[in-house]
Amino acid sequence: MRHLLLAAAASLVLPAYAEEPAPIPSPGEIAAAAPAKDWIAIAASDLLVMDLAPDAKGKPRRVVIQLMPAPFSQGWIGNIRKLAAAHWWDGTSVNRVQDNYVVQWGDATEKKALPSGLATVPESEYVVSDPASKEMTSGGKPAMVLSKDEAARRAGRTDGDQGLDIYGSGFEPAADAYAPRVTFESGWPISLDDRNLPGQRWPLHCYGMVGVGRNMSPDTGSGAELYVVIGQAPRHLDRNIALVGRVVHGIEHLSSLPRGTGGLGFYETEAERAPIMSIRAATELPVAERPRFEYLSTDSESFRRYADARANRRDPFFIRPAGGADICNIPVPIRPVEAK
Repeated sequence: MRHLLLAAAASLVLPAYAEEPAPIPSPGEIAAAAPAKDWIAIAASDLLVMDLAPDAKGKPRRVVIQLMPAPFSQGWIGNIRKLAAAHWWDGTSVNRVQDNYVVQWGDATEKKALPSGLATVPESEYVVSDPASKEMTSGGKPAMVLSKDEAARRAGRTDGDQGLDIYGSGFEPAADAYAPRVTFESGWPISLDDRNLPGQRWPLHCYGMVGVGRNMSPDTGSGAELYVVIGQAPRHLDRNIALVGRVVHGIEHLSSLPRGTGGLGFYETEAERAPIMSIRAATELPVAERPRFEYLSTDSESFRRYADARANRRDPFFIRPAGGADICNIPVPIRPVEAK
């Protein structure tokens, strides 16, 4: 009996061991756990495959670029498709690497003849103005873009610690220095300015985005000279230069190149330049060799949770959630797909 009483007494002072709470997932873990239905395949016809000359150790260097979908920059993208079909970039080079800014490639001599039939695209095409599709996402739903305070108000919260709610594919940080509003459309980061013209929107210079080099206005570039952002997002270029795509694979082969020693990071000698062996539309490659990628739908619940986690890091390393994020700090997850 005495042993039973001691055991009962001990049970009153020993702590009750509850189940450990489930660990809070990181943004990457949320994306990795997204169901297959939330991922959208990137068409091979929208991929460009750039092969640089092998590196000093003889390893291949392949970069894959996804071209931007309609309605953005379609005049330049039409030119780029013609340039790729003509194999125009074969034998050209990477000519500029400016630290924390861009890597640029094309014909360093500026004497190589361009294919016939390239369009001259007006500056007005830097911005899309489509009142009929104002704030529409790829799923055909209005993108509601709410601030943190408004999201909390709608949810009946007053503590302000729960972070941002993201409705549809819309997302807005506490403030954006370059545009009235920002969101995602068909998997791409864009800005909106419906105060001046309903449906007015344009793509953003985030890390990895590919743009068209040009001379002074009114020149807008043909698409033969391209660059990719390799530093902090240069959003001051938005609406001043055409954006035509993003690197989805192999950006390290560009961002790790030696910095140019000339003005604006241009290479001063031919020996410094990185030769380009070829740039091809993925559809030119044999089917078994075509790269395959898919992106996390920005209309999905998985993306909503991922974007919220990027804005409010709650996984164990972090001490305080930020309560917001620059849209370029919410890169759309893209993953390779194994050939079946």
